[in-house]
Amino acid sequence: MIGKRVQFYDETWQELRLLASETMKSFQELADEAFNDLLKKHGRPVNLKEALRRSAGQSAKIIPLKRSAPGAGKKK
Repeated sequence: MIGKRVQFYDETWQELRLLASETMKSFQELADEAFNDLLKKHGRPVNLKEALRRSAGQSAKIIPLKRSAPGAGKKK
């Protein structure tokens, strides 16, 4: 995981701490939510699954994988 150092105005930091406390979220959870919203706002994929679906195009069919029965395929 990549780490970056960011700076906030004191007032902003206090509001973020208060929001984290009120919502029972960590600063990391608030940051993840904020950056995901920013990526969505600019039309960027948020995760690998979304990026792959976009690269496949709208007409691509999603074929679910069949799960085998437990123990099937094991050698005795």
